[in-house]
Formats: sequence, structure tokens, C-alpha cells
Amino acid sequence: MILAYPYVLVLALAALAAGWWALRRFEGRRSALPFPRVHGLKPSWRSEAARVLPPALKTAALVLIAFGLARPQQVSSRNQGVGEGIDIMLVIDTSTSMNALDFQPENRLFAAKDTAVRFVRGRAQDRVGLVIFGGAAMLSCPLTIDYDALTGRIAELEPGMTHADGTAIGDGIVTGVNHIRNSDGKSKVLILLTDGRHNTGIIDPVTAAKVAKTYGIKVYTIGCAKRGEALMPVDDPKFGRVMVRVRDDLDEDILNEIARMTDGRYWRATSLQELRDVYAEIDRLEKTKVKLPEIVSRADRYALPVGLAVLLLIVELALSNIFLLRWP
Repeated sequence: MILAYPYVLVLALAALAAGWWALRRFEGRRSALPFPRVHGLKPSWRSEAARVLPPALKTAALVLIAFGLARPQQVSSRNQGVGEGIDIMLVIDTSTSMNALDFQPENRLFAAKDTAVRFVRGRAQDRVGLVIFGGAAMLSCPLTIDYDALTGRIAELEPGMTHADGTAIGDGIVTGVNHIRNSDGKSKVLILLTDGRHNTGIIDPVTAAKVAKTYGIKVYTIGCAKRGEALMPVDDPKFGRVMVRVRDDLDEDILNEIARMTDGRYWRATSLQELRDVYAEIDRLEKTKVKLPEIVSRADRYALPVGLAVLLLIVELALSNIFLLRWP
């Protein structure tokens, strides 16, 4: 138990002094009465109680109020144990081709979201963020340990949500680098997931990989598409939603090169289970154990002394006005 404002206890000393003064003042008044003392006659218990109890109860109540104002707190600490100490930026392709249905029964983006959420939930106090890209790249969630907020953003991802056609892999990497390069993590990692090839944007993937390498950021690359053709729903202005066949356009050479340049690794996943296995492998690779600081929490405990003070004041009022009332 500690006091947040111990200096407030000066008020308790003032209350004690006031109580002592009140008793002395009452004694002075009684000794000054112009009536002769009747020797051998003791004052009744009621008169003694009426003299002592009310000021004593008021004094005790004021002391308790002063103690409550000093804000007593119960301090507890919890050891967080060991965490990873890694900053991770997920860079996920949300181009329209991620709507292809080759990860049955869902599309590619559903598989990417499912595995990303599982990966985030499996980390221990690592800061994780999210960048999305299609024809343009943007930050969706900065580095955070609020996994509920992050997984909520991941769940909201939809194909084509950047409202820009194409696949800007280089821009996605650089956007991720810009939001992780100044972090103080022991290790910095980008996990890039795409189903296509770089065909738009400002920065080419090789230049982006060089930027990541400059800042000591490792890039893991994941190709998310089956080989051959896949069905993809498309909204046709005349016939409504129709299914079309799209060919696999994954540029594995450039994804391999990005991983090689940044000391990362490349995987190709052609099913939901394979994608889960890839993230599980990344989870095993990125394990830099660090001791986490203790979490110290403080709980206010002022309610008890203040409640007792109120109770004493109620008792004092009852005694003064009912039980110890002196009739003329």
C-alpha cells in the first residue's frame, strides 16, 4: 500500500490539532462556570459522552478523509515473461486479382487474411503493422501491440480497395519500409504477400529491396496463387456477375530476388494449408527472445477510508441530536 499524495496527510495533523483544541476549549468553558462545585458528585456517563464523543468522531472522520485524499493505492506487479522483440510489417496485395477462387472454397485474399490473423495472434508482444497495395500502396495500421485493432483492420480487407488498378509491389515494399525503418525493434521484418507481378507504381521492386536492405530490414516474400488458371468473379455491366478464367501471373523470379537481396526467403503457397505452413515457418524463423519489463498496476483504495468517515459523521449526528441530547 502506498500513498499517491502523502503530503495531504498534513490535513490529518490539522484535524487532530483541531480536535484536541475543541476538547480543551470545552474544559475551559466548564471550569469558568460561576457555580460552586459539588464535591463528591461525579458527572453522568451521558454528559461525559456528550462532551467527548462528538468531537472525537468528527476528528476521526476528518483524519480518514485526509487519508482518502492522500489517495492510498494497492500496488501489484506482473511479470510478462519473454517476448520476441521484433517489429513486423505485413504488406498484403489487395488488387482485384486477389478475388480469384483458387483457394477453395474462398478467394486468395480470404486465405491471406485468415493466415495473417492467425500469425498476429501467435506473436508475443511484437509490434505488427499493416500496409496494403494494389495500383497504389497505403498504410492501413501502424506498428502496434493492439492485436484486436490490427486483426480488425485485416478482416476489413477487400479486393480492389485501393481503387487503383495494377500491382505496385515496389511501392508496397517502400511504404512498409517507411513505417518500420525508425522503429527500435531488435529485428525488423516485412512479410510481402502477392499473387502477381509488378506492373505499375513509382518504385520498381529491386530498388525497393535495396532500400529495405539499407535499413537492415529483412523481406520475406510469399507468392499466393495456384499454377495455371483460376476462376474469378467479375461484375459485367450487361450480364451482372460472371465467372472468368485468369491465368497465373506470379513473378516468382522477382520475389526470389527481393528475398535474396534482403536476407529473407521466398515461398509459394497454392492452398490455404500451404499458406498457413508458410506463416508457421516465418513464425519459427523470427524468434528473438527478449525479457519484457514488469507491468505495474495501481488500484485506488480511497473508498474505504472515505466511506468510514461518512459513517462516523452519521453516527456523530445521531448521537448529538438523539441519544446524547441534553434537555434543559
